[in-house]
Amino acid sequence: MGETSIPGGGRSAWALEARGLGKRYRRGWALRDCSFRLPAGRICGLVGPNGAGKSTLLGIASRQVEPTEGELRVFGVPVSDPAVLPRFAFLGQDKPVFKRFTVGETLRMGSELNPGWDAEAAERIVRSGDVPMNAAVGTLSGGQRTRVAFALAFGKRPDLLLLDEPMADLDPLARDEMSTLLMAEAVEHGTTVVMSSHMLTELEDMCDYLLVVADGRVRMAGDADALVPAHSLVTGVAREGGLPDALAGHTVIESRVQGRQFQAMVRPDGPLSGDWLVSEPSLEEVLLAHLRSPDAPALYTPGARTETEGTRTA
Repeated sequence: MGETSIPGGGRSAWALEARGLGKRYRRGWALRDCSFRLPAGRICGLVGPNGAGKSTLLGIASRQVEPTEGELRVFGVPVSDPAVLPRFAFLGQDKPVFKRFTVGETLRMGSELNPGWDAEAAERIVRSGDVPMNAAVGTLSGGQRTRVAFALAFGKRPDLLLLDEPMADLDPLARDEMSTLLMAEAVEHGTTVVMSSHMLTELEDMCDYLLVVADGRVRMAGDADALVPAHSLVTGVAREGGLPDALAGHTVIESRVQGRQFQAMVRPDGPLSGDWLVSEPSLEEVLLAHLRSPDAPALYTPGARTETEGTRTA
């Protein structure tokens, strides 16, 4: 794993490192006991139902929200340290750009606000989408406005790009176009990306790392290509309206019984021996099973958690 330079001459292999991170509002905890590591240079999908704590986590990482407890480090530096400000860019669903500004004026604003501004990259992103530089941002289509917002984000040339559902309002064609743009720019410059999205198929195509949250807690974290094979989809004949006793020795994430047949998402604790059909599930099936079963034991791939007590690794 490559290391990333941090201010002061130090080096960190972790883009984000959370230890016991939590945020409490009047209505209760939005995020609690959140501990994980995200290696630098990865594209991470942040998954969870509405109200799970995704936006709160991104708000803490982008310094918009102050945590109640715990700590979050960005490339080895506490997120509260102003030194992290040049290292990240944040883009939310509302894409706050000035609608009366022209595209050219918007990019000039970006250059004035960011000392390390990459004008060539920003203009390339805009021009590759045939977006007129003299057009007012308010007259652009949703896809064009998103492209301008991405130009602002990548023009800053951040080491970490935080995305909170930035493509949720785009049509499928525009989403595909923006996804391709995001992947190309991130890979070219080694940018670490954390992207919150409800589009599970989109995450499967783009992300090599996953962070799954539910009820304000981390449920899964780590390499996507290790998390999925850690699960098996088991189908067989139900026994007395329930699961066979032989499955009791394994971690059952979710199960369903229909008539005489059962289907279970299982994390095997050894060989799955029985008169069953065992197959490897898709990423979408694994994610949906965990999102429907927030009380299932949390799962981390090696190195993905900062504190190992009470957890299991894939």
